[in-house]
Amino acid sequence: QVQLVESGGGLVQAGGSLRLSCAAFGSIFSINSMGWYRQAPGKQRELVADITSGGNTNYADSVKGRFTISRDNPKNTVYLQMNTLKFEDTAVYSCRMTVRQRTSYYFSAYWGRGTQITVSS
Repeated sequence: QVQLVESGGGLVQAGGSLRLSCAAFGSIFSINSMGWYRQAPGKQRELVADITSGGNTNYADSVKGRFTISRDNPKNTVYLQMNTLKFEDTAVYSCRMTVRQRTSYYFSAYWGRGTQITVSS
């Protein structure tokens, strides 16, 4: 089985910065895409950013220029550097990875449990 463990959430003032980390543990052969999603109260979950195994990135329009996604493949870890945070960035942030386990020929999606980001105005 594969487990994703997030860290770095918390409370920050508007204009501040936070860095999220998400590490994958388990019997991992390879990881394809890694990404961050968020869900605010009363809203649907949305993609924040993702990054392919080749390093290609994709961002939601609302975070372009403020957030940066990166990955450390040997550590099976994805990061999200969040700068110039706004009140509307308040949400639960979850990581997602598509992982191939050592005992499988297929990739499956795994999710972290989520971490709360609260931006005070």
